[in-house]
Order: sequence, then structure tokens, then C-alpha cells
Amino acid sequence: MAKSKNHTNHNQNKKAHRNGIKKPKSFRHRSQRGVDPKYRKNALHALNGSRKARAEQKAAAS
Repeated sequence: MAKSKNHTNHNQNKKAHRNGIKKPKSFRHRSQRGVDPKYRKNALHALNGSRKARAEQKAAAS
């Protein structure tokens, strides 16, 4: 008895290109949903610190 076929990739490339292979959309900020709450809180504090530092730099440059 002949062995049965285990796998084929026939026509998969054509099917994939019918709607076009698209790059994943890039967003300015990645979603924080599902991220550890402690990390999220820390990220907020870090963001505020960065804003303060940038404002000070801008003031010093002017």
C-alpha cells in the first residue's frame, strides 16, 4: 500500500497574496491592556518625569 501524503504547501502562496500580505499596523503607543498593573503605574510616573526633564531642558535652552 502507498504511503499517504502528510503535508503540502500547494496554492498557499497564491491564497495568501489574493488579499495581499500586509505589514502589521504600527501605532504610536502600544496598548497597555494586559500589562502588569505595577509596570503600568511605573510607566506613568516615568512619563511624567520625562516630561518634566524635557520642559527643564527647553527652558534652559531658551
